[in-house]
Amino acid sequence: MVRKSLLFLCVLGLVSGAPKYTGPLPPKPDIPYLLHGSNLIETETGQAREESRKNDTNYVISGASSAARTPLAEPIFIIDAQKTSPERFELYRLEVKGGNREVTFSSRRRGGNRPYHLAVTPLGGHLYKIEADEPLENGQYALSPSGDNRAFCFEIY
Repeated sequence: MVRKSLLFLCVLGLVSGAPKYTGPLPPKPDIPYLLHGSNLIETETGQAREESRKNDTNYVISGASSAARTPLAEPIFIIDAQKTSPERFELYRLEVKGGNREVTFSSRRRGGNRPYHLAVTPLGGHLYKIEADEPLENGQYALSPSGDNRAFCFEIY
């Protein structure tokens, strides 16, 4: 009985001793912000238009590059998720073609474009941290909720 009580107190101490997020808060809800130290940089919000070509489906975003930029190979995002589920976000690398950014999904080729791994951590209330769970190369990227054409774009340089 004493062991169970001590174990319970240890676990309770670990849980209550978890660090609380004290960083900057996003000024707008449901938009991922790149975290740079004590600053937040708003991702470029856009709509990807769907285009079908033979056995491929392309999602195209206007413009050749995003104004939201980070040097971090494993970017961290903070989001105040009021109406969006952070667990549904997917991260894709975009190709620049004809002055636009796009990602292609093929029904014929195996493998194809797959989302990068993300780690989602609740920070309290509606606040979440989303992190790339693997190093990314320089280029254009988009976070997008699964099944949604909204795209939150950024560039790694």
